[in-house]
Amino acid sequence: MANATLDRAKVTTWLQDYGVYLAVVVLLLFNVAFTENFLSAANFRTQLVQAAPVCIVALGMALVIGTEGIDLSVGSVMSIAAALIPLYLGAGSLTAILVAVIAGIVSGLFSGYLVAYLGIQPIIATLALLVGGRGLALVIAHGQLVQLHNQDFLALGTGDILGVPIMVIVAGVLSALAGLVVQRTTFGRHLVAVGGNRAASTLAGLPVKRVLVGVYVISGALAAVAGVLATSRLGASDPNDLGLLMELSAITAVVVGGTPLTGGRVRVLGTVFGALLMQLVHATLIKHNLPDSTAQMVQAAIIVAAVYVARERSKR
Repeated sequence: MANATLDRAKVTTWLQDYGVYLAVVVLLLFNVAFTENFLSAANFRTQLVQAAPVCIVALGMALVIGTEGIDLSVGSVMSIAAALIPLYLGAGSLTAILVAVIAGIVSGLFSGYLVAYLGIQPIIATLALLVGGRGLALVIAHGQLVQLHNQDFLALGTGDILGVPIMVIVAGVLSALAGLVVQRTTFGRHLVAVGGNRAASTLAGLPVKRVLVGVYVISGALAAVAGVLATSRLGASDPNDLGLLMELSAITAVVVGGTPLTGGRVRVLGTVFGALLMQLVHATLIKHNLPDSTAQMVQAAIIVAAVYVARERSKR
């Protein structure tokens, strides 16, 4: 019995640490064998471009979850960013992008203040912005889809550098920076400590409130960046639909990537592969003529399985 329990513990640990990589490999092999034209360069480009916004949002979500929090507002922040872009494109692409990112930072400050200084549960604090944020975006845009014609801005979503899509490059750079923040900075160490034991971190004199505000600000900023890129790729500002259910995709990517919902740990590379896995799952189902609703149900099943594995590990 003891050996069986030990073996089970080893399996759950291995699955949480490496399961996402195995799942990506299995899906790739399945598609190579059964999906027509999967190995084409155009298809790989499409998959990476579609995964990029989810990856960027998931990076911020991973930091928040690392503090034992959650950010349900990311989709609405993307919507706000999309709504603001047409208003400022006349002043130039850079101005429009800066305004959108600043809006994301302000949104993060709002959520972080509610969590850190007012003591409101993260799920409630960010739920308020989930609902109110999209409403604000619709008010800003007057509920209208706006076609965009600024070629410099549109190049963010359609252009490439040395054959690599700009969106993918941005996601890669931000992933590397997130990894450096977690592994190499004092802020990253404080983040993990706060997530592991907030009370002990407070007693040890760590800047708990600043860390909490910081992760929500980063999450808001990254969600805004994802909103900018998604709007550029779409070629239109669409606050009605942009970012819908993004919080589900981001949370799934983070949890499947090995970051526990109980905090105290952040796996950046696992999060990136989690985003790739979610995109591959969606693409595989669509390419085999299954509806989008099925992909959403599969995502829900994956996150339940990932949470179960994490729970089994934490019981040891």
